[in-house]
Amino acid sequence: MPVVVATLRTKPGRREDVLAAFRRHTAAVHAEPGCLLYAVHAGDDRVVVVENWADQAALDAHSAGPALAKLGAEMADALAGPADVAVLEPVPAGAPDKGQLPHT
Repeated sequence: MPVVVATLRTKPGRREDVLAAFRRHTAAVHAEPGCLLYAVHAGDDRVVVVENWADQAALDAHSAGPALAKLGAEMADALAGPADVAVLEPVPAGAPDKGQLPHT
């Protein structure tokens, strides 16, 4: 089950524009087959999305799907550069309820 961590740096004064785009499109992502988690987090100059997908096929469909395309187009000029996207595999450690996402 792939886990994705995407970090997007926002241009000065544009963080709220990026968050508004996520607010408009996240429900569509949540409705995609295989979406187990798609959670948006914000700092002063960045937005971080943590994702968990049922399998690689679901992630591939999301990556090529209309919701992500619309989201990307809406926030493109508000970003300071390309997104840093890491596709990871879970490495359970410690207590099972604290050392991994629930669906991994």
